[in-house]
Amino acid sequence: MSQGTGNSSTVVDITQLSLAFQTGDGPVHALSDIDLKIRSGEFVTLIGPSGCGKTTLLRVIADLETHSAGEIKVNGVAPEEARLQRSYGYVFQSPALYPWRTVEQNVSLPLEIMGRPKAERRELARHYLELVNLTGFDRKYPWQLSGGMQQRVSIARALSLEAELLLMDEPFGALDEITRDHLNEQLLRLWEKTSKTIVFVTHSIPEAVFLSTRIVVMSPRPGRVIDVIDCNLPTNRVLEVRESPEFLEIAHRVREGLRSGHSYDDD
Repeated sequence: MSQGTGNSSTVVDITQLSLAFQTGDGPVHALSDIDLKIRSGEFVTLIGPSGCGKTTLLRVIADLETHSAGEIKVNGVAPEEARLQRSYGYVFQSPALYPWRTVEQNVSLPLEIMGRPKAERRELARHYLELVNLTGFDRKYPWQLSGGMQQRVSIARALSLEAELLLMDEPFGALDEITRDHLNEQLLRLWEKTSKTIVFVTHSIPEAVFLSTRIVVMSPRPGRVIDVIDCNLPTNRVLEVRESPEFLEIAHRVREGLRSGHSYDDD
């Protein structure tokens, strides 16, 4: 498994980033003084308690939220420019598929919006459906698929943009444990095949440790970076690695980071 060190180019570069939402009751501070660099080919997971700002941080990278202070570059440019250049794919918590469009049509929708020729759209859609192990399901409709299969369609749609960066916001959070484990393994195989840079949000410590090359532990709101943990587990990880001493040691450090983060609650 790549650890993201072969290519040291920085894909996401965040310096002293803060974000406050203005409300009728005054500002709500969501993020505070975030420093983070994500290199090409890394699998970086953001983990923290509910409301800590991890999804907000992902949305800032995607130019879906605007930061209040500090700097952020995505592929060397501002998030807005990166979005206009279609420099990333985004996978939401729910699949967000159109029920009246077939699986192939859902995957190819971004390409359709971009004006790509129909034959090219079909070829790319089928290629990425194959990558997520959904060959033969191209003419099905979302309601004919399980929740896990729908989320794989969503991942194929994000991949169809052929961007270097993949942003994933708790994509497996609503799935049962068995399906989640299976998709975790499939996502790792997919990452190995594509060499994408992935930024992933989760509440699950085992999921974070199993998937990541690095884990960013965040405090309760306003979200701060408490710890950044290297995850140097063996290559070609399988679920059984979760029983290893190395895995348990990393999980323990993540858990301790999450606990220590609560000392900021009254700041």
